[in-house]
Amino acid sequence: MDNGGSPDALITKSECQDMIDQAIRQHNRNAGIISLVVGWIVLGLFSDGLLRLVGVIPPLFDWLDLSLIKS
Repeated sequence: MDNGGSPDALITKSECQDMIDQAIRQHNRNAGIISLVVGWIVLGLFSDGLLRLVGVIPPLFDWLDLSLIKS
């Protein structure tokens, strides 16, 4: 059965495994960076909301007053 490729174009099992390992490492690195960024955004929004609820930070709009202590 002829696959149309020259023997020089074929890759070995170890080369294939190396390519797979490299792709997995790159995916894990990219996923980790994305997770880090999303985590910091969520943490920032959570702390902003908590500080607004406690009354440390004034509300963005007068009609959006979420503070627990009414002044």
